[in-house]
Amino acid sequence: MNQFYTQQRQMELSAAPKQVIVAEPFLYTTLQALIGKLIVVETSRGNISGVIRDVKMDHLVIQEAESTFFIRMCKVIWIMPE
Repeated sequence: MNQFYTQQRQMELSAAPKQVIVAEPFLYTTLQALIGKLIVVETSRGNISGVIRDVKMDHLVIQEAESTFFIRMCKVIWIMPE
């Protein structure tokens, strides 16, 4: 009976939704080196230019004048330092 319960529980866990994050290690490392610098980021919705304030594995934070943008790494097409 205990073995049946264990197998049933494993099947339930394998069917549960799982969050998947695609990491871009080279992009992450490059952006970390550019914190505090002015860059241009091309996203699927257009260009954003500003100063990099923070970089996480899944997003970056850009400050442009009084606006702050949180951009998901998967939306970045290219970056260019200014």
